[in-house]
Amino acid sequence: MENTHKLSRKEQILQALAHMLEHNPGSRITTSRLAKEVGVSEAALYRHFPSKAKMFEGLIIFIEDTIFSRVKLILAEEKSAIRRCEQVLTLLLTFTEKNPGITRILTGDALMGETERLRSRVIQFFDRLETQIKQIIREAEFREGLRTNLTLSGAANLLMAAAEGRISQFVRSEFKRSPTELWSEQWPLLVVAVFRKNT
Repeated sequence: MENTHKLSRKEQILQALAHMLEHNPGSRITTSRLAKEVGVSEAALYRHFPSKAKMFEGLIIFIEDTIFSRVKLILAEEKSAIRRCEQVLTLLLTFTEKNPGITRILTGDALMGETERLRSRVIQFFDRLETQIKQIIREAEFREGLRTNLTLSGAANLLMAAAEGRISQFVRSEFKRSPTELWSEQWPLLVVAVFRKNT
């Protein structure tokens, strides 16, 4: 029972942090403001998280778990490499659209003045996702005769850059410009630019 209570309080703290990131763009989150949002003392916050960095880390872990568990499902259910790439990137864009506050962490906007370890963790997240795209394309050459108009690394990087650019626009517009807006129109053009059949 004690563990269940602790878990729900931890989740409550993380949800409050995500909410504050969404509704206070451009302002730094302090533990005193966060404690007030949750309705507890600062000491109570620190009983669940030893530092504010650990709270941010909790949100990054949530991002990683959510995205990569769903990527695994996409890989299990979809065989076409182009569809796999589309679904992975659409997953990322849809996730950011539904979680605007957390998206500020992915762009680094919310991590100004925070520990370098958090920024490194976000870099690793995007590197891991780009590596996954690269692996999908590499396998497609053998399974589907699909080639790229760029190097393998260049192709994966271009697809990730297109998605990351939309995410940055979303944060910069203070969540007014949806990351999925026009994506369905732009994706076919990216496919033509990146992929070609092996001849």
